Order: sequence, then structure tokens, then C-alpha cells
Amino acid sequence: MSVAAVSAAVNEDEAALATPFVKCLVRLMRAQDSYGSWQGKADAELLADFITTKDQRHAIPIIGDPDPDVLWRLDMFYTAVGLAIEERSGLMTSPMMEMKPMRASNACFPRSGGWSFCRDVHRFGFETFRKLAETGTKLVEDATAPAEAYPDVARA
Repeated sequence: MSVAAVSAAVNEDEAALATPFVKCLVRLMRAQDSYGSWQGKADAELLADFITTKDQRHAIPIIGDPDPDVLWRLDMFYTAVGLAIEERSGLMTSPMMEMKPMRASNACFPRSGGWSFCRDVHRFGFETFRKLAETGTKLVEDATAPAEAYPDVARA
């Protein structure tokens, strides 16, 4: 990889880490650090587990059970979306998510085993910091657009 390509990737990462959504995610994660073990870490290092390259994703089986760390990152991501919506709109929000294994008796999903949220939640991650920032920002914008268009209804 050339020096120019590396420099462009570093600049892209720095721009992504400066977005309001990613800053919100970093604040939320730092608030979870009750022992101070992340105190000296840079933001990029703190968010490194959110990045899953194509090669890493291909190494993970298509169907599998998520480990607690993946579920925690998923929860942090959507909680950060909710907090960013609150910051932008002034309206209280809270993500509603329930993860549970599907049962064989579940009529809506006849396949036994797996997770009802999606079959590859254990592969949760983003290709780059830019993709992380874009996805979070888009979710925030999509959620706040109706509240901005109809403020009286949103505040009712």
C-alpha cells in the first residue's frame, strides 16, 4: 500500500471519528469503563472491536451464537443511536431490543435454533470507521426527520 493510500485512509478514519454519532458512541463507551482501564486509549483503539473486515467476517461461520461481547457492542451501538437522537431532537428515546434463542415451537420462525434478531448477529461489525459513522448517522437522521417535519406531533 502506498504512502498516499495509507494517508488517505488515516484522514478518512480521523474524519469518521470526528462525527457527532461516533463521538456519542465513544462517550457512551467511556462511561461504561468503571475501572479506568480504557482511560489512556485513543478513540480508534476503543472502537476497534466494532471493525470487522471482509476477511474476518468470512472466517466467522454464517450461523452461530453471539458471544456476550458482540451483544454488548450491538447494545452500545443502538444505545448511542438513541442518545444521538436525544441530543439532536431533544426527545427522549430508548432502544428496544430483545435477543433470545428461537424455540422449535415458535410458529413464526419454524427453524429451531438460531437467533430471532438475525441469523448472523454474531458477525456484527463495520468494514471501516467511515461505515460505522455513516450507518449510525443515517439511523439518527432517519429517526429525527419525522420529528423535525412534525414537531407538534413528536412532542405530544
